[in-house]
Amino acid sequence: MRKCLAPIATLSVVLALVAAPAEAAAEGDATIPEDAEAATLVEEGELTSGETTLREFTTDRPDVTESPFTVDPGHFQIETTLFGHARSRADAAGIVTDTFEFGTTNLRLGLTDRLEVDFVWQPYGILDQRGGGVDERGIGSVTLRAKYNLWGNDGPARPGDTAVALLPYVTLPTDGNNGIGESEVAFGLIVPLAINLGGGMGLGLNGAANFTRSDVDPTYDAAVLTSASLAYEWNEVLGSYAEVVWEFSRNDPAGDIVTFNTGLTIGLGEDWQLDMGVNVGATRAADSIASFIGISARF
Repeated sequence: MRKCLAPIATLSVVLALVAAPAEAAAEGDATIPEDAEAATLVEEGELTSGETTLREFTTDRPDVTESPFTVDPGHFQIETTLFGHARSRADAAGIVTDTFEFGTTNLRLGLTDRLEVDFVWQPYGILDQRGGGVDERGIGSVTLRAKYNLWGNDGPARPGDTAVALLPYVTLPTDGNNGIGESEVAFGLIVPLAINLGGGMGLGLNGAANFTRSDVDPTYDAAVLTSASLAYEWNEVLGSYAEVVWEFSRNDPAGDIVTFNTGLTIGLGEDWQLDMGVNVGATRAADSIASFIGISARF
C-alpha cells in the first residue's frame, strides 16, 4: 500500500462518471438474470425474474497480487489479516527487526456493477528490534482505494478468458513517527489482470507504480512493483497459490525487493474464506521470512 492526491481523486471521479451512464443504460434490464446459472434457476423456480445472483466470491488476499474483480453493488466484503509476523535481515548495525501486525483490514464496498471503494487500516502493530534500536507500538496507515473493472467482471469462464481493472490508491499517515505505517502521504496505481488457464488453474498479474516522498528532499520517489500469482483449485473448498513479487527502481542502497510466496485458501461456505501463507525473501532488501493467517467474508 503505498502515493499526488489530486491525480487519485480525479481518476476516481472519472471512473465513477464512466460507470454511472453504463449502469443507467442497463437499469431497465437489471432485474433480468443474464448469466446461464441465473437463467437455469429461473427455469427451475428457485429464482424469480426479479432477482439476480451474486458473482463468485473473490478476494484481494491472501497473495500480494490484487484481483480485477469488484464486489457486487449493495454488498461489502471484509478481508482481514488476523495475525502476521515478518523478520528482517540484519542491517549494517546488526539489528534484526520482528514486525507483528494485528487485524489489518480491507473493507470493500460495491457501488456499481464495475466500481468499488476500499478502506484499508492497520489498527495495531509492533516493531521489535533485536540487537539494539527502539521498539515501537502503535496504529498503521489508512489507505483509500477505488477499483474499476474494465472487462471480465463476471469471471473468466473459459480457458484464455481475461479480466482487467484499474486500482488507484492513496495512503495517509496516522502517526508518522511510530515506524508502523507510512510517515508521509503516498499514492499509486495498480493494474490487475486475471487469466483463466483451465483445469482449475488461474494466473494473476499485477503492474503497479508506487510513489513515496523522499527522505532527503520534498520530491517523490517512484518504484515499480510487479507480481505473478499462479492459483490452483484442488476442490470446491481448498485452493493454493505460488507467487513471485519484484519491486525495483527504488532509491534504496539495499537494492530491489524480491519475494517468493505461497499459501492456502479454505472455503467456509459461499461467503467466507480462511487463508494462510508464507513469504520468503530472495534479496537483502526483503524480509527474510513472513507468515500470516487471515479471514474474509461477504455481506
